[in-house]
Amino acid sequence: MNPEELRAFCLALEDTTEDFPFGPENLVFRIRGKIYLIIDLDQPDQCNVKCNPEKAIHLRADYPEDVLPGYHMNKKHWNTISLNGRLSKPQIEDMIMESYQLVLASGPARPSKKRSVK
Repeated sequence: MNPEELRAFCLALEDTTEDFPFGPENLVFRIRGKIYLIIDLDQPDQCNVKCNPEKAIHLRADYPEDVLPGYHMNKKHWNTISLNGRLSKPQIEDMIMESYQLVLASGPARPSKKRSVK
């Protein structure tokens, strides 16, 4: 999965927004204001996604070269996943979806820009 495919996949998820809060090289995807994926455009062969802590341990054990503790993130809740082709596109999409759903389930940080606040 290349960065363009990753971006298209994320933006197709409801209420997803993108921004660059950490500088022009770090593209961030959010659901209702909360981050669920970060990709460093200077190193587009990997990205960070949120993960259930128990599942994170299993993924790291099953794919030790391609799923690592989240780089510059909380190592318990975030994984850095490789986009180098060893993980399949469906595997990567599943990890992104889990991250999106975990963040969505935690409740909104602020109202979505797509919804009106009355």
